[in-house]
Amino acid sequence: MPTRRDILKWSGAAVAWGVVAAHMPNMATAATLSPPYVSKRPPVGKRKFVSAAVERQLATVKSAIADPKLAWMFENCYPNTLDTTVELGRLDGKPDTFVITGDIDAMWLRDSSAQVVSYIPLAKNDPALQRLFRGLIRRQARCIRIDPYANAFMPDPHAPPLIWAQHDSTDMKPGIGERKWEIDSLCYPIRMAHAYWQATVDTEPFDDDWRTAMRLVLQTFREQQRKRDRGPYHFQRTSEVPTETQFLDGYGNPTRPNGMIHSMFRPSDDACVYPLFVPANLFAVVSLRQLAQMSRALHHDDAFASDCEALATEVEQAVHRDGRMHDADGRAYWAYEIDGFGNQLFMDDANAPGLLSLAYLGCCDREDPAYRHTRELVWSARNPYFFKGRAAEGIGGPHEGLRMIWPMSIMMYAQSSDDQTQIRQCLTWLRDTDAGTGFMHEAFDQDDPSRFTRGWFAWANTLFGELIVDVYRKHPELLRG
Repeated sequence: MPTRRDILKWSGAAVAWGVVAAHMPNMATAATLSPPYVSKRPPVGKRKFVSAAVERQLATVKSAIADPKLAWMFENCYPNTLDTTVELGRLDGKPDTFVITGDIDAMWLRDSSAQVVSYIPLAKNDPALQRLFRGLIRRQARCIRIDPYANAFMPDPHAPPLIWAQHDSTDMKPGIGERKWEIDSLCYPIRMAHAYWQATVDTEPFDDDWRTAMRLVLQTFREQQRKRDRGPYHFQRTSEVPTETQFLDGYGNPTRPNGMIHSMFRPSDDACVYPLFVPANLFAVVSLRQLAQMSRALHHDDAFASDCEALATEVEQAVHRDGRMHDADGRAYWAYEIDGFGNQLFMDDANAPGLLSLAYLGCCDREDPAYRHTRELVWSARNPYFFKGRAAEGIGGPHEGLRMIWPMSIMMYAQSSDDQTQIRQCLTWLRDTDAGTGFMHEAFDQDDPSRFTRGWFAWANTLFGELIVDVYRKHPELLRG
């Protein structure tokens, strides 16, 4: 039985190039053209979605980038989600938007939200983008109503799951791609919806169906506090990879309930060791407060908003009480996972939410002392998944194993810094580790970037574009130099 890892793990750039070129028709020929920095975007007529506002932003920012390779990579990456992963349609008579991750024809709640968030500031004056967001907000709400415990969904709400998930021992339903319970799967749609509403003041997609989905979010978070029992969710998978399944009949390792929300999997889709996953709980606090704000403003539902705020406060108090560690000098920093019995795991994984990405996700201020100390430690040998080689340094994770740096971690390191030297170094690493493809990848070898995984990973591409736009706004001199 092929697994997700079997399908996505390429032995080298040549294999990945073949897969990506099949989906982006001009890519195979562009690599052979001269000069070397020819656009790798699909021809205009073959792009999945076109936004006039995004095209204007692309042209403006690209013209401000002096480095020709960096400008080329920005041009390829920033619109990649729109160019290659968006499918517009109608579902139940309403606008529908389905966003695949890239090389998998399924939609992750996390990825689909993160892939489009950089376009939200442009949506107010672009009706096409508003149509996209309205459809995606509705589709995500429909997915949550199908099953709030699932992380990935199929285009057809009646379709069977992804091939590697077809024999999982869990309560699978039609339309689900994979059913790994991850707290952030419910946080990201709220983050996207809240940002869209704030940017556009558009209330159209927040109908009764969306409200039903949001009530399921609150119900699921409460169930997974596990105050009285283990809750309804369980998951097991037959696999040679231990992080693909869960312990103890699929309910995870033992915990002492403390008010935090249990998560069986991390945003990498790898199993948690200790089910009280600190970064996702901090993310849930932010999401619940955003949901409360929307519920009051849009629906005048004070009772539901108060319930959201009460849970946010309870989770926040628990994670601040039990989720911190201290060094020999007494300085506090965040644990990665805990079990409520006093056991704490320190590491970080490149996926967001992780410890490095806490400030980016709005879980804390980037100048918060505990976050600053945590950031120092995860970007050091204290983190077993921090790798430093001839090509770059950065964070990886169990998903692709040792020595494999995720470009996403380098982007998050830059996004959490105001130090121009650090940001410049991150841009250099990202520019020089694309293996000549002009795109970001899931992971690359610390010494040999030509060994990489996922040649078509839209989240990483769009996040790179988001970083460049952010640098353009805050530190334009770094792009001119």
